[in-house]
Amino acid sequence: MATHESKTFFGAAPSAARTATLLVALALAALLHPPGAWAGDAPAWQVAFKTKFMLNSHTSYQFGNPFDPYQVPLSRLEFDMDSTWAGFEARRQLGRLSLGLGYMSTVRDQRSGQLRDYDWDDDTAPHALTIFSASSCRMRPSYQFQVDADLRVSDVLGLPSSVDLRPVVGFRGQQLRFMAHDGVQYTYDTAGNVTSRTDFAGDAIKFKQNWHQYFAGLRLAYDWDSPPLVHSLRLNSQLDVSYVEGKNRDDHLLRGDRVTRDITYGHAWHAMAGLAFGVTEGLDLGLEVDYLHIETNGTHKFLDKGLGVGLNWLNGVRAWSEQTSVSLSLDYRF
Repeated sequence: MATHESKTFFGAAPSAARTATLLVALALAALLHPPGAWAGDAPAWQVAFKTKFMLNSHTSYQFGNPFDPYQVPLSRLEFDMDSTWAGFEARRQLGRLSLGLGYMSTVRDQRSGQLRDYDWDDDTAPHALTIFSASSCRMRPSYQFQVDADLRVSDVLGLPSSVDLRPVVGFRGQQLRFMAHDGVQYTYDTAGNVTSRTDFAGDAIKFKQNWHQYFAGLRLAYDWDSPPLVHSLRLNSQLDVSYVEGKNRDDHLLRGDRVTRDITYGHAWHAMAGLAFGVTEGLDLGLEVDYLHIETNGTHKFLDKGLGVGLNWLNGVRAWSEQTSVSLSLDYRF
């Protein structure tokens, strides 16, 4: 089934690209603007150095059969992404307004779990699993970044001074890169019996996935007055939803010049809860637990130059990701 696609970068609508550009420009303007230019008092800075550990996390995609009997899914791939990241966050307080910028990347090439690859390609038994393979999965250098703006409204609403409530908007970008290697593949008959096993060594699938998220939500913090043992204690939380644009590319290294691509659109929701332990007046130790769920649908492209085959279709195309992480940070305010 032929489909029309946008020719803009990353499949993004021009308005979405302008939104991201504007948010980045605002954050850079705030970070670079001379002190005191936005408010009567000198604006407060906060810089954090952060390490994040991804746990029980994955990113996945699947597609259905473009031909009769149109089974969904026809194929599904699930990439584990348990990994370690490091980076920084910078934030500047400008009266009620706060602008932030953050960047994180994987520490190095690292084992992230498995790639699990499933196929249901018997048209006479479309719901019977026919092929399953499991490979070791290595996470190649990947990154994510965020720019956001929030606005304090808790005092306007008459909330206690210990409560800090802020609507927040922003942009969150992520690129994930994987290499699947050294695995085993099983084939099954319609009764579910294994009919063959094939072991393979070396690199098998190179995968890259991009997520662009335009989000809006709420931040809520609570400051504990005179906590024991520490200088200060703050409970931080955030809940947001986003419009998502996704794009992935899958190179099948053991099948000649075969490439599959997906361009998808959808939504995500994100929740965070954390504690900031004040060591001194300007130094905090932070602990955060974070969950992100992405769900998108779109267009699948199949290209095999060796066979001279190129197809686009929509049936059963889905890309999604579940990311759970625990982060530790050292935050300095000045």
